[in-house]
Amino acid sequence: MTPTPDDDFKIELRDDVTVELVKHSAADSDVLFAARVSTVGEQSLEELTKDPERSKGLINYLMRDRHGSPFEHNSMTFFINAPILVFREFMRHRVGWSYNEESGRYRELQPVFYVPGPDRKLVQQGRPGKYVFVEGTPEQHESVGNAMEESYRQAYRAYQEMLAQGVAREVARSVLPVGLFSSMYATCNARSLMHFLGLRTQHEQAKVPSFPQREIEMVGEKMEAEWAKLMPLTYAAFNANGRVAP
Repeated sequence: MTPTPDDDFKIELRDDVTVELVKHSAADSDVLFAARVSTVGEQSLEELTKDPERSKGLINYLMRDRHGSPFEHNSMTFFINAPILVFREFMRHRVGWSYNEESGRYRELQPVFYVPGPDRKLVQQGRPGKYVFVEGTPEQHESVGNAMEESYRQAYRAYQEMLAQGVAREVARSVLPVGLFSSMYATCNARSLMHFLGLRTQHEQAKVPSFPQREIEMVGEKMEAEWAKLMPLTYAAFNANGRVAP
């Protein structure tokens, strides 16, 4: 990105998000432990998993009949880098989630901003509650990109000017837009993640239609890919039963 002559900073424009699974304690056996304690008490891992078909059937039964608590005895922590607008939507998911986000009070925020990629649909057609998004024209994409870049430059320049004058970070940050990239740790269990995915992703196997904003769906898709590797039986049962969280 080439700065204008009066800029003494560069801004970075991104159209992606990143998601890293930083730690986890999550396996299909966690579901089996929790479910079978009610009928047979404590069992060893060997006893729990010696019959794979039975394990698969039990997990599918729990998912189908919506016995949800066995899916809570696990944990996944993700490090997410995305525009602030994504995190504002994340905060609607409160049950079974913990968050810690980068703070603009305590550190200088970096000039990294979001612009829609060429495959991001730009135009909304229809009334609220009954609308679709359609492709934008090349001219619309160019206009959006130019307008966002100009706005971001102006906002970050004002931010830098206030910091240079000694204004506190927590005050100066007020001029920065929700297109600014931030980062956070997000910890959840499989049940809370399934609720999230049911609302924030579109999928051909979903019983209930969902209409997520594309930017948070991009995050959801990356989280889903990591979870699918950790708990394949649970993930298969989730899809087989219409992607409805138990």
